[in-house]
Amino acid sequence: MSSALDSFLGKWQQRWPEWAFVERFVAAADRTRAVAWFALLQEFDDMLNISGDPLPSNAKLGWWGEELRSWAGQRSRHPLGRVLEPVRAPWMQLAEALPDLIEAREPAPDPAQARRALQSFAEAVAAVEAALFDAPLQPHAAGAVLTQVLAQRVQELGAAVVPAGAGGEHEWQQALLAQWPARVAGPRPRRLLAALARGRLQARLRGGEYQPSPAGLLWRAWWAARG
Repeated sequence: MSSALDSFLGKWQQRWPEWAFVERFVAAADRTRAVAWFALLQEFDDMLNISGDPLPSNAKLGWWGEELRSWAGQRSRHPLGRVLEPVRAPWMQLAEALPDLIEAREPAPDPAQARRALQSFAEAVAAVEAALFDAPLQPHAAGAVLTQVLAQRVQELGAAVVPAGAGGEHEWQQALLAQWPARVAGPRPRRLLAALARGRLQARLRGGEYQPSPAGLLWRAWWAARG
């Protein structure tokens, strides 16, 4: 494994240290691919959740769009592509959805629009995940991705990204949690990550510090992995 790839994988694992406790529920052959995929999605989350000059992130999104199109022809340039591109997935669909992240940064006039703005992106993510992890594309898989993206967005940027009419930051997060089942649709790696992300949101709503116990993480992961 290259040092450049190690750097990208390690950066994601630092942000999600809980993953080390739950990845045992992922098939050994899928573990590196799962971390590489989630590291890529973290890149996109970071480009969505900027709080300064958008131009560098917009340029980066444009570059990623071209990179994903090249993956469709198995011609990757990025270290993450060495792991992900060999899988025949709908990379083009994901590339076409990336510009939506720019539009989705704008304050939404209502909660429904906040979801519509990211719907195509979530559908593309769910479609790629089904191919990456050899799982059927389930009807509600995109909804699970979408709720997680919105939850992480408000956790990073706070009240500034709460849609109009959604109440305050706390009320918006409560509404997202209400739409987020303990076990979501999607392949096992998605179900596991969603369980961790949902646990972070629950801790935030309780007002306490997020300090999950290993036993609690294993129970949550076992429940999510059951499918």
